[in-house]
Amino acid sequence: MNVLLTGAFGRVGTAIIDHLADREEYEFTYLNRSDRQEYDTVVADVSDYDSIRPAFDDQDVVIHLAGYPEPDGSWDDILKNNIIGMYNTLEAAKDAGVSKFIFGSTNHVVGMYEVEFAPELYELDYELTVDQQSPRRPDSYYGTSKSFGEDLGRYYVENYQYPEQFYALRICSVRHEEYDHPYGDAEHGVDAEKWERGSSEYELKVARMKAMWQSRRDLAHQVDCCLQDDDVSFDVFYGVSNNDRRWFSFEHGRNVIGYDPQDNGEEWDAPPESQ
Repeated sequence: MNVLLTGAFGRVGTAIIDHLADREEYEFTYLNRSDRQEYDTVVADVSDYDSIRPAFDDQDVVIHLAGYPEPDGSWDDILKNNIIGMYNTLEAAKDAGVSKFIFGSTNHVVGMYEVEFAPELYELDYELTVDQQSPRRPDSYYGTSKSFGEDLGRYYVENYQYPEQFYALRICSVRHEEYDHPYGDAEHGVDAEKWERGSSEYELKVARMKAMWQSRRDLAHQVDCCLQDDDVSFDVFYGVSNNDRRWFSFEHGRNVIGYDPQDNGEEWDAPPESQ
């Protein structure tokens, strides 16, 4: 199976590379705005259709992660990278006859639930569940752009021959390998001298990540479930580990594509060096 991975060298892309690139059934091509010496890379920007279009030839799947990655993006950032970039990527997939499209969406499509109910939302046994049927409530231009991407994907699979399948993964909190644990954001803040370990700011970050964490291996497993699936036409799945504190439900993903996350933020009571 030939797989084109856009935005390959970010937090999510490297998790896919680390866990799936060595699998015999997958042949990955990496597309990124910058090169890395250890990888053969198509250097291109998704906001430029002509630069990305050749990379889609002979691909079976595109995993689309490229774009502005944070909710602080200005409208200009979002328009170029997430709106135009999404359109160009779907157009290239359509023109090249790529059958399957896996889209790196975000929890920020429904981010206003967190804005409304945090920080109490981060505690164990808080009574809120958000699933694929919950109303969308974007919290930013970024969240709105990902909601647009989901809708555009549905439009393409229902109106054109290709892509035939579209999977929107509303990813929660995936981090680089160094911080791939529920204390990751808190420890990153310590390393950046933003707060001290054990402070109220530190503990709030821990509580949030124990709810929001999606480990790198669980993320890669979820992508693998989409790659192996033959039945979905269009669907939305939440990307979160099996955290006791989560308010996002992954049951739909378990039932439809067999997503079975292995990690749980509640199993950690200290950062790795203290375990």
